[in-house]
Amino acid sequence: MKKIALVAVSLVAFGGIYVSAQQPGAAGAPAGQQRQRPAPDPRSIGGGNCADNPYNCVDVVNPLPATNTVWLEEMTWIDVRDALKAGKTNIIISTGGIEPNGPWLVTGKHNYVLHTNCEAIARKMGNALCAPIIKLVPEGGIEPKTGHMLSPGTMSMREETFRAVLTDAAESLQAHGFTNIIFIGDSGGNQGGQKAVAEALTAKWAGKALALHIPEYYDYASVTKHMTANGMAEGKSDGLHDDVIITLNMFIDDPDSVRYDGRVKANKATINGHSIADKAKATAQAKQIVEFRATKTIEAINKAIAAKGKPGTAAQ
Repeated sequence: MKKIALVAVSLVAFGGIYVSAQQPGAAGAPAGQQRQRPAPDPRSIGGGNCADNPYNCVDVVNPLPATNTVWLEEMTWIDVRDALKAGKTNIIISTGGIEPNGPWLVTGKHNYVLHTNCEAIARKMGNALCAPIIKLVPEGGIEPKTGHMLSPGTMSMREETFRAVLTDAAESLQAHGFTNIIFIGDSGGNQGGQKAVAEALTAKWAGKALALHIPEYYDYASVTKHMTANGMAEGKSDGLHDDVIITLNMFIDDPDSVRYDGRVKANKATINGHSIADKAKATAQAKQIVEFRATKTIEAINKAIAAKGKPGTAAQ
């Protein structure tokens, strides 16, 4: 009897589902047809519906004064829209890394450098913004571990993943109206992927926009030469993945990223024979480094734009 009762209940339940599925749709729609959603409002933008709030409408006036930041993630969608309308159609995608750098510098070394340098470049250009820094890059094999991955704290990205991230980031920005997407990388392992992606996207966009790899940004030798000519010579190498230029470039962004106070207190505020203990002097030298790198990078960007991204044909 129990089995018969269970079968009966199952048949009733199944029948109810079947009948329900055959019922006409809402508002007398023919059987088997789903209720259609209303067409989206073409004026809706900003994550909501224009009908629900005027700040979700494409043509809304910014209720606040224009922001002073050059960082995309620090802007509202309205800020970005207005910046594009004002001619800020250049955007910099910078790539850093998470890797070992001796006992004084934090693993995010390149990301601190880029936080200062991208801002300096964008502000000096006047018509550019900075996209969020891509902080994970190829740093060595993951399994088995090779390169920087041998050191705890390193985070690596496979080359194909890195290139896919660059491609998606650049295409997202181009879709919104940025016409020059500029790649700068603060690490040697980033350069090849940036170059390949830039060339592929420029070809794909066929004149609508340019993707530009700027290798001149990653020219620490010229920075060292410039600073040596201005009285900041290094002594004997300490044998670390560290030097005066990178230390000061990080220091100007965040002194704790080079463990400044702790090193001064422990009488360890030197690198390659150069002291950074005099904070005022270190700050002045760091500003020189940032200014030189920004100026040199902007010159290269302008040449690349004039050459429409074609290697070796930049205007002289």
